[in-house]
Amino acid sequence: MSTETNSSPVLKGEIDAASRQCEQLRRTLHGTLVMPRDPDYDEARRVWNGTVDKRPAMIVYCADADDVVAAVRFARSIDVRVAVRSGGHNVAGLSVCDAGIVIDLSRMKRIDVDADRRVVRAEAGLNLGEFDRATMAHGLATTTGVISDTGLAGLTLGGGFGKLGRKYGLTCDNLVAVEMVTADGQKLVASDREHSDLFWAVRGGGGNFGIATAFHLRLHPLDPELLVCSLLYPFEQARAALRFYDQFARSAPDEVSADAAFVANPSGERFFSISACYVGAPDSGRQVLDALMQSGSSVDCRLERVPYLQIQSNGDSVFPRGRRYYWKAQFLREIEDGAIDAVLDAYERSPSPSSLLVFQHVGGAIARVAGSATAYPHRNASFDCFPVAIWNDAAEDAANVQWARSIWDALRPYSSGGVYANNLGDEGDERVKEAYGNNYARLASIKRRYDPDNVFHMNQNITPA
Repeated sequence: MSTETNSSPVLKGEIDAASRQCEQLRRTLHGTLVMPRDPDYDEARRVWNGTVDKRPAMIVYCADADDVVAAVRFARSIDVRVAVRSGGHNVAGLSVCDAGIVIDLSRMKRIDVDADRRVVRAEAGLNLGEFDRATMAHGLATTTGVISDTGLAGLTLGGGFGKLGRKYGLTCDNLVAVEMVTADGQKLVASDREHSDLFWAVRGGGGNFGIATAFHLRLHPLDPELLVCSLLYPFEQARAALRFYDQFARSAPDEVSADAAFVANPSGERFFSISACYVGAPDSGRQVLDALMQSGSSVDCRLERVPYLQIQSNGDSVFPRGRRYYWKAQFLREIEDGAIDAVLDAYERSPSPSSLLVFQHVGGAIARVAGSATAYPHRNASFDCFPVAIWNDAAEDAANVQWARSIWDALRPYSSGGVYANNLGDEGDERVKEAYGNNYARLASIKRRYDPDNVFHMNQNITPA
């Protein structure tokens, strides 16, 4: 959208026409249009991952669904690339683009809780912290993640892991309906009763099929505090602790969500940590979590009741905006001895003390949904395993990226196959197909129906069939 003059009268006419169109869009919006010449442009184009540095032609901050319609129609009229942003937490920075339009939903934050029916209508600009606070004011919750400024929209559309997942299923398993704007600029509602093919696709298929503007989600009663067991083991005990964690997690009841990670303190000293919460009565939880308390010789061991909202923001200090991030993920059904050997060797070589190696506990209620029931296919996994490289200096990019890739390669022989779409970076079409598994062909057919021109391709993209 350059405004530079040129001797060519044709090009000047095109520039003048484009400028007029932009101003017309600006007047149409209830929200705000930010252009490169605006003083807040550089702040507006930033996303969570500090490695991402893209310069869109404009950013449309939508105030409502009508603004989304206007932005989509404008983008189609000038045939320009479209990125859609809510929380901006995608590791590859797919919610922003060079020389295109960013349709930003982050100011659409209305939320209406129907406590009697245990459902909520939540607009797509809400982050997880805002969503959790609003529902927990009524003693209700549904599955969301543990970084509070993650966008609700991206989490839900990709599946949605979280502490309540093993008890109540993925975020998308709790989706009742979704309000959307399609690639031709039309508003519709997808549910089991209307546009059921689209409703199937958006439960795990990401932002491929339109722009979700609001979600209707099922809620569940939840105590304001949950019982949490936290353990920290010295690195020399990590092998035994990881073996125990694998056995405990795979046999745990649905009420238990037990994640683990290799971590280091600022001086570089390395540890293995386990954090398990119990979604149910504390007395029952103590009996179950006691097995963790008795395992090994941890350097720190705590069993306490923790506010749910605090649990839900535990990742905030570890994953602040602006640092540099890279990861590659894959699923495991169990943590085999060979996998343990691989991670122990690789984690010791981490170039940054901030980096992690995470085992996220899945299964439970997630696994009791058929792989073809929604677009999210990987129901038989026990763990989502991924090295998370975290650093600050751009000069160290190559070393940190290579470290994460090397762990992924070492663990590949022990993977059950597939990848969680929300943990997928910019890794090529074959990895996208692995993310959607046996559901890919059906998703491609639905993509052809709702977005035949692939307008919404700034995502883990499904090519129209």
